Amino acid sequence: MEVKNTAQGSFEEVLIEDGFYVLKIQNDSIENQKVEREIDSSFIQFHYCLKGNGKFIFNESSYALEVSEENSLLLYNTQKDLPLNLELSPNSWMVSVVMTIRKFHSLFSKEADYIPFLSSDFQDKKYYSQENVSPATAIVLSQIMNYNLHSSIKSLYIKGKVYELIALYFNKSEDADIEQCPFLVDEDNVKRIRKAKEIIIARMAEPPTLAELSDEIGLSLKKLKEGFKQIYGDSVYSFLFEHKMDYARKMLETGQHNVNEVGLKVGYSTASHFIAAFKKKYGTTPKKYLMSLTNG
Repeated sequence: MEVKNTAQGSFEEVLIEDGFYVLKIQNDSIENQKVEREIDSSFIQFHYCLKGNGKFIFNESSYALEVSEENSLLLYNTQKDLPLNLELSPNSWMVSVVMTIRKFHSLFSKEADYIPFLSSDFQDKKYYSQENVSPATAIVLSQIMNYNLHSSIKSLYIKGKVYELIALYFNKSEDADIEQCPFLVDEDNVKRIRKAKEIIIARMAEPPTLAELSDEIGLSLKKLKEGFKQIYGDSVYSFLFEHKMDYARKMLETGQHNVNEVGLKVGYSTASHFIAAFKKKYGTTPKKYLMSLTNG
């Protein structure tokens, strides 16, 4: 796994198995971010835009395809390499799944006839398709972007989610989303839940109450609680706690802030409360954690 972080965003590549990987790309800056990666003609590519938009550039800038929020792009061309050359707009997130066509075929070996471009007629052709992201797919994408798991099972978890993503992509049943997710049946609810997440992160030092949050996003308290748990796999405040601790750890790692400053930034009015919370999460105090970094 390769992770590249900048102050404004990150690029993470998770290798699922040989010839099969996932890219998580976040641009939280106010400028366009360019992402490039070699991808040869033996691969099929699925690109999903969770928020904002991105532009995929081909043939040395002679040709481009735009993918906007809650849309996807499927690409493959057996005759020509399609390297990743992405220009990601400010405040945009993208998840890309890239696997060999051979691996992809193996997933559908019994159902190849069901998917038109897997038939032998298509094997020497290029194919691309742009589609809307369904609510069920939006939930899986959010789970891929936001999870709190031990590093030893991260790859397994993402592998499972990616298989789910591909299954949903090719599931054309009209009522599939309703079966999977009875109350998050329309995109609007998913957007409101996402908005709730953005609000608590932006105001993590003084977060709103659940009642205030539900009023602000225009969703009942019950739907907020159930929906948040369904999309992010955690309750609102458990998710916020994990985010705050992660944020605090990263602030400490810069070496530019003392324990009190970090505690205040993430919403603890007293150092002792922050130290207790940090210890609950990481099993050590912020000071000892800092010392382990300098000694390491």
